[in-house]
Amino acid sequence: MTALRVRSAGPDDRATVAQLITESWHAPILVVHGVTYVAADLPALLAERDGTLAGLLTYHVEGDALEIVSLNAFTSGAGVGSALVAAAAEIARERGLTRLWVVTTNDNLDALRFYQRRGLRLAALAPGAVDAARAIKPSIPLVGDHGIPLRDELTLEMPIA
Repeated sequence: MTALRVRSAGPDDRATVAQLITESWHAPILVVHGVTYVAADLPALLAERDGTLAGLLTYHVEGDALEIVSLNAFTSGAGVGSALVAAAAEIARERGLTRLWVVTTNDNLDALRFYQRRGLRLAALAPGAVDAARAIKPSIPLVGDHGIPLRDELTLEMPIA
């Protein structure tokens, strides 16, 4: 397997980012912690291997923090997600930000494990936040991974040194 390359998405990548978000998240928008993001408007990182897209991370910078808005690794266990999170942390470091954070849902046990293994810690629980997001984005399912009712958001974060 050849090396993974992570790069910032450019203007020519916007349609691809919008398409991938739509395919992965059922719409070109992402609704998280009460905020609606248009995926194609967000800065993004793309991971590529052998000229093939291997992953996508979108993010938003506000104040002293970089928020990971979405993360998709198209091959599990190949280091794609880890490389994208490391690249996002490096962007935060270069910009002098002090915190990296992400919100996931109560059913996403894989994400909870993934982010904690990369140094993020649970910071907040927002009961009912997914129910509220569903009013904005009705395509959010009622039941998520592992048959768990999809209701709440969990925030994980880590300091940037």
